[in-house]
Amino acid sequence: MHVLVTADTMSGSWTYTRELVTGLVTRGVRVTLVTFGEIPLPDQTAWMDRLHGLEYRPTAFRLEWMDEAPQDLAESSGFLAKLVSEVRPDVLHLHQFCHGNLRVDVPRVILAHGDLISWAQAVQGCAPRPTRWLQWYRETVVRGIAAADIVITPSAWMADTIRSIYTRPRREAVIYPGRNPIFFNPYISKDDSVLSVGRMVDTGKQVFLLTQHAQPFSVCIVGAEQTVPIPRIPIRADVMVTTDQHCVAIRGPQTEAQLRALYSRAAIYAATPRYEPLGIAALDAAFSRCAIVANDIPSFREVWGDAALYFRTNDASSLAAILHQLDSDRPLRQAYADRAFARARERFTAHRMIDSYLDLYGSLAVADSRAA
Repeated sequence: MHVLVTADTMSGSWTYTRELVTGLVTRGVRVTLVTFGEIPLPDQTAWMDRLHGLEYRPTAFRLEWMDEAPQDLAESSGFLAKLVSEVRPDVLHLHQFCHGNLRVDVPRVILAHGDLISWAQAVQGCAPRPTRWLQWYRETVVRGIAAADIVITPSAWMADTIRSIYTRPRREAVIYPGRNPIFFNPYISKDDSVLSVGRMVDTGKQVFLLTQHAQPFSVCIVGAEQTVPIPRIPIRADVMVTTDQHCVAIRGPQTEAQLRALYSRAAIYAATPRYEPLGIAALDAAFSRCAIVANDIPSFREVWGDAALYFRTNDASSLAAILHQLDSDRPLRQAYADRAFARARERFTAHRMIDSYLDLYGSLAVADSRAA
C-alpha cells in the first residue's frame, strides 16, 4: 500500500505526523510525505533518515488558517494534484481541510485535529469576528469536509464540533492519537514537582494558572511544544522565579532528551489548556507515569475518564486545591499516576493507532476498487 500524507510543520501535530509516518513505514506501507508551512530544519527531520520506504517533499505553502492562505491555495492544490498523478498513491491522508476537494481519483482522508473557529470559541469565548477572510476560511473547510471520503477526528467531541460548526461528513470515525511507549521512562523515582508545557503568553494553553497561587510543589513550565536540536554550545534559557510562596522554573524550548527527562522526573502533569484536540503532551506525561491534573473540558474528560483529576474549568484556585490534595495524600498521587499510565498503555499506543489507520485505508481501497 502507498499513502500520501500531508502535514503541518508549525504545531504540535508534527509529533503526531512523526508517529503516523514511522508506524506506517515500519508496517511495510510506502509513504510520500508532503509538508506545508515552514521548511523544517534538518535536525527536525532526522527521524526520517532511518525510514526506508519514505519519500519526503517539503514545501512552504501557507497553511489554511494563515491570513495569506487564499493566495497559495490554487498553487498548493495544483502541486498536490500533480504529485498524486506522479506517485499514484492508494490513499490521500490530509492534515488540512483545504485539499479535501482536490480533483484526483484517489480516496481522501482528512484528519480534523483542530480548526480556527472552534479554537476561537474555546479560547476567546465567542466566534471570531465575521470578515471576508473568515467567510473564505469557513467555505474552504466546508468544501473540503463535504468532498472527503472520510473525516477522522481525535475524539468524539471534535467530531461533534466539526458537524455543528461546518457540515456533516459523508463518513466519519474517531481514531485516538497514539504514542510509542519506548520513548518514555515511567520507572524512575519522581521529584516533588509539577510540569506543564505551553508559552506563558498563550491564553489557549493558560499555563499561567500555575502562577496565580502558592503551590505545594516546585513548578516547571516548558515554553514550547516543539523540541529543538541539540545545540553545539550549551545555552541556558531558564528563568527561575522564587519567592516565599512560589518556586517556578520557566524553561525555553527543550531537546527531545531534555523533555523526556522532565516528564520522567515530574510527579504531576498539569494539563491546563482551554482547547486541546490532540492532547499529545498529556499522553507523553501519562506514558512517563505522571499523575494528570486536567482542565475540565470535554476532550480531556473523554480521553482520560477516571484516570485523571480535574480542576474547575479555567479556575486557578481549583487547580491549586487539587495540587495541595495530592501533596497531602501521596498514595492518591501514586494511584492517579498508575491509572494514567495504565490507560495510556491500554488505549493510546502508536501501535493501536496504526492498526486503526491500516483497517481504514484497507476499507477505502476495497470500496474504491469496487467503484472502479
